[in-house]
Amino acid sequence: MSTRLHLTWPSAAWVGFLGRRIRRLVISMVVLVTISFFMIRLIPGDPIRNALGINATEDLVAARRSEMGLDRPLLAQYVLFWKGLLTGDLGESFSLQQPVGAIISDRLPATLELAVLALVTMMSVAVPIGLVAAALTRGGRRRGLELGYSSISGFVAAVPEFLIGVCLVYVFAISTPVFPVAGRGGVESYVLPVAALSIGSIAAMSRIVRAETLTVLDQDYIRTARSKRMSSRRLYLRHALPNLLTSALTIGGLVLGGLIAGTVLVETIFSWPGLGQTIVASIRGKDYPVAQGVIIVYGLIVLLVTLLVDIVLVLLDPRSALKEN
Repeated sequence: MSTRLHLTWPSAAWVGFLGRRIRRLVISMVVLVTISFFMIRLIPGDPIRNALGINATEDLVAARRSEMGLDRPLLAQYVLFWKGLLTGDLGESFSLQQPVGAIISDRLPATLELAVLALVTMMSVAVPIGLVAAALTRGGRRRGLELGYSSISGFVAAVPEFLIGVCLVYVFAISTPVFPVAGRGGVESYVLPVAALSIGSIAAMSRIVRAETLTVLDQDYIRTARSKRMSSRRLYLRHALPNLLTSALTIGGLVLGGLIAGTVLVETIFSWPGLGQTIVASIRGKDYPVAQGVIIVYGLIVLLVTLLVDIVLVLLDPRSALKEN
């Protein structure tokens, strides 16, 4: 039965699975583009006047508004935006007068650097913490330690990234000037932003790893290994760890999308030259094309990461694709 599933899965269920996931991705992107287009236009004020300044003449403002298509009905602007989007044209910034695609491509690497480094930090720290916590508290042992761990990790996981960032700035950049507080320079400039992004995720992920580890330790093969008087170190590293890493890496992939979204406020706190700071500035300046472009890129990255995680899960367990039929 298992052999037949593996033989027939790639040709039929695999195609159906991919088709469903891609359809969901496309629908989600259409909804995201539509909501972002209309919501951004609810910001009060004249974006063209804001871009040109209060001293600009009415003729110049009207000419610029016509050039950017803002004198057309809203529905016509929406259709025009979709035409540009489908050809890879995100428009031109009102204030910077540069292609939005060029602005995003210039600043996206800085955002991805923060998110990926935060993910690596989170996985490197959370997995050992969760594994050790499970080993020490397994079977109801050390109730005090379990209570303290659960309370502290739960509290830290609930603290927003921007609040952690503000605390880090005060402690390590103002009270004790150890790390730079702003900018993207040497290695030391990455420490505080990455820490602000990853600390909460470390606490949350370590709780998940602990729960997964406790589940793994209750499996029959673990009991068999214990009965053979296998050393604890070998038991955890060679048997428990590989089995819980699948779940941890899967959740880590989903967390990556949240880390990318979390860069918005963290980049603002640390004056990081990425998309987070760009979208905040564009919303303040009513720069519709830039704000829309950044929102679309953020959304697309999150959806693609989610799709990739789903594909990895199905590759690990092909039957999950068949269950959806």
